Amino acid sequence: MTTSQLCICLAIVAYLAVMLGIGIWCAKKNNSVDDFYLGGRKLGPFVTAMSAEASDMSSWLLMGLPGVAYLSGLAEASWTAIGLAVGTYLNWLIVARRIRRYSHRLGAITVPQFFSKRWKDERNLLSAIAAVVIIVFFIPYLASGFSACGKLFASLFGTNYLTAMIISGAVIVIYTVTGGFLAASFTDLVQSIIMTVALLIILIFATGQAGGMDAVISNAQSLTGYLSLSNIHDPATGGSSPYGLLTIFSLLAWGLGYFGMPHILLRFMAIEDEKKLSLSRRVATTWVVISMGVAVFIGLVGNAMTANGTMEQLADSETIIVQISSLLSQYGIPAALLAGVILAGILAATMSTADSQLLAASSSVSQNLFAEFFGVKFTAKQGMLVARGTMVVISLVAMFLARDPNSSVFRVVSFAWAGFGAAFGPVVLFALFWRRSNQWGALAGMLAGGAMVFIWKYLIAPMGGAWAIYELLPAFIVASIAIVVVSLLTAPPEQSVTETFDAVGKQAY
Repeated sequence: MTTSQLCICLAIVAYLAVMLGIGIWCAKKNNSVDDFYLGGRKLGPFVTAMSAEASDMSSWLLMGLPGVAYLSGLAEASWTAIGLAVGTYLNWLIVARRIRRYSHRLGAITVPQFFSKRWKDERNLLSAIAAVVIIVFFIPYLASGFSACGKLFASLFGTNYLTAMIISGAVIVIYTVTGGFLAASFTDLVQSIIMTVALLIILIFATGQAGGMDAVISNAQSLTGYLSLSNIHDPATGGSSPYGLLTIFSLLAWGLGYFGMPHILLRFMAIEDEKKLSLSRRVATTWVVISMGVAVFIGLVGNAMTANGTMEQLADSETIIVQISSLLSQYGIPAALLAGVILAGILAATMSTADSQLLAASSSVSQNLFAEFFGVKFTAKQGMLVARGTMVVISLVAMFLARDPNSSVFRVVSFAWAGFGAAFGPVVLFALFWRRSNQWGALAGMLAGGAMVFIWKYLIAPMGGAWAIYELLPAFIVASIAIVVVSLLTAPPEQSVTETFDAVGKQAY
């Protein structure tokens, strides 16, 4: 192992040790299942904001987004980022406070449980179906996170992929099983800071290597369509092609996914004081806009580095920050340690999402299926054991799915995002803002949205042309229509349900 590799390894080991330490510290605060899955609703505004966004961004922020900008310029990366930024802001603005208030009033500690209690579904059918949706989409999503961690370690140190994946996955499992929701939230806060530091270091170093800001802009201007938002650069031909309105709306639709993300909604439900959500919204939105803007610009800088010969043409554009970190590590021990921080940032981006997915998936099995739908009774101690045991089993399943090093990471992420956005997003919005909605409409919307994601992805989109749009947009629309139509065709919700809805709406903001 070279000196630079040793420094990188030390930085990453130190980072992993901090994560485990946070898990052990948070374990002392878990006295009940409510504490384990929702932190006792004691999160402060800053932790709420940063843990929500860190659990959202994943390695897509440090790998996917710069990679897209590196290859094809601003259009695809920018419209996706704009959609996500708008979705982030609207989610904090219109959903966060209301779902915190509603879930607290109903005593709901998971998103599926909120659905059943919102419409007084005594059979917990909504909760059970929602739990199945979470399992279907989150376990492969979790597997993709484990896979990304394994690929990072394997590429850095030449280690066996399977061994690297299992070790990194085990660290995530240990601190999450030990500390629960609080551990996931506080580690996400630390991880968001590391991600921010990584982006800034890469931006400064890479811009210098590219020859400065003028050189970056000059190179981008020389590439046809590279700086355009209405055309996309084609790296194969050197030309460009139009970026139509339908494609743009399809990318903006990424923002719709936020309304249905269980791991983000849980952060809203867990804040200690709903009045502090305004501060959380400002912090979260500012961080998202700046970090995505920097990530896109790093893609442009990387292209300029390739153009001036500082960096070779990338076979895999998503490794751009890894390659720049490798260049940085050659400038001595301090630089190698900084490179280690950057690579820890990529690891942090992946782990911050994986821990939240693990928590949401395990709560669906132990709380929503076993305890609520099947009526299995647990003591407080038994409930904690079942929660932790479920988490371990789900992790083993995810590791099994991630055993293939050639599996796609970002294709899975995109599909899972669409699945949650379509199956849960409309249900959440109608639950919070439509008094007349009922449990049958919610059930129809959940099933229609989830099914349409599969139908559009595998049957309609392959037809090409105007049909080849991101499956979230049509599935979200279909789910919304299903909720309205079925709710109006079936009996209205009972009086106690509407009275609770009115009471929540009348509380002062």
